[in-house]
Amino acid sequence: MSSAFDDVVTEGRGKANDYALHDGIRLRREWAMPNSWTFEIDPIAELVEREVSESSGLWVDPFAGKAEYADVTNDLHPDRDTDHTMKAVDFFKEFDNNEVDGGVIFDPPYSAEQLQRQYENAGQEPNQDETNGGFLGRNRDQVERVCSDGATVLYFGWDSTGIGKTRGFVKDEILMVCHGSSRNDTICVVETYSP
Repeated sequence: MSSAFDDVVTEGRGKANDYALHDGIRLRREWAMPNSWTFEIDPIAELVEREVSESSGLWVDPFAGKAEYADVTNDLHPDRDTDHTMKAVDFFKEFDNNEVDGGVIFDPPYSAEQLQRQYENAGQEPNQDETNGGFLGRNRDQVERVCSDGATVLYFGWDSTGIGKTRGFVKDEILMVCHGSSRNDTICVVETYSP
């Protein structure tokens, strides 16, 4: 049987934390039950806990939901127990250029439909500019602006784009969490800002 990792060198098969290495990026695939709260999925929670605990710098989370990993949290929904309740792009404006030296936990809505629902659940009516394809780009630009050299970004979604090489970010690790045949994987990207 073939594998998605057939073309990469495998390190230490048989253990839960094993990974394949491809172009310097650690690749790993796990299975876990789906959950609308990303960080209640065990392999994802373990990844976030590991990265945040290994850093002594400032961590921010613009889409925190119920998560409490970051030093400064934000969520659009007014009932969330976060430090701020505003649009993510406005949350980033609370920080100076290169102020974030720990990292950013970046877990936005994964689709336009999810984004629309987030606004509705928060009792807001989004305009087209807030739910179009530029939404992620504007927020990625802000991540680049606030991060200092060496900061980490933990990016979650249905793709492995991350913040991206064109913005100065280098991929270190990709964790794919499979939730079963009828659901999209959650793809987790660990990147380092290296402008």
